[in-house]
Amino acid sequence: VVFDMGGVLLDWNPRHVYRQLIPDTEEMEGFLATVTTTAWHNEQDYGGDPDEATRQLKARHPGHEALIDAFYGRFDEMLDHPFPDMAALVERLHQAGIPLYLLSNAPGFLDAWLRGPGQQRHPFFGRFRDYVVSGVVRCMKPDAAIYDLVCRAGSFQPGQAVLIDDNQPNVEGARAFGMHAVHHRSAAETVDALRTLGLPA
Repeated sequence: VVFDMGGVLLDWNPRHVYRQLIPDTEEMEGFLATVTTTAWHNEQDYGGDPDEATRQLKARHPGHEALIDAFYGRFDEMLDHPFPDMAALVERLHQAGIPLYLLSNAPGFLDAWLRGPGQQRHPFFGRFRDYVVSGVVRCMKPDAAIYDLVCRAGSFQPGQAVLIDDNQPNVEGARAFGMHAVHHRSAAETVDALRTLGLPA
């Protein structure tokens, strides 16, 4: 079973940090929409350098330096909100002997975090046999290449694996590559879908 991370295992969201820094909700949403944008962050998911990206963004938005620094400077706080039901699912699958892998569109530094501090903070990350992080391999879901990489990492064929992801295009990309895939909307629905596939969820 191949798990996505953000939106599936963790409630990754920059708002966990920026609510503390920008108390006015409208102002906070405006900052996230126009400064530390999704498009800007996605460049790091594709292999960009977070430090250099931060420097460039501060140069374009003088006066917001501290707020911009917080995005990657306090990134670990954005990762501190696991979904208990999904953590429990990981544990059940692991106890049943199902090989588990993680496939995430995320900055490259998340690879080291998953292999060290992430397991200390969230022990269920230690149940995964390997991790494929887009910022390391420089390709992203739903590109076929990244599904191929996770299959190679685990030495399994696409048809032997099921991806759990909350992003519909990623689900469709996995299916096009030949994998089974579950569009994650809730833990209960995902457990039902895995049971339908014959897994001991």
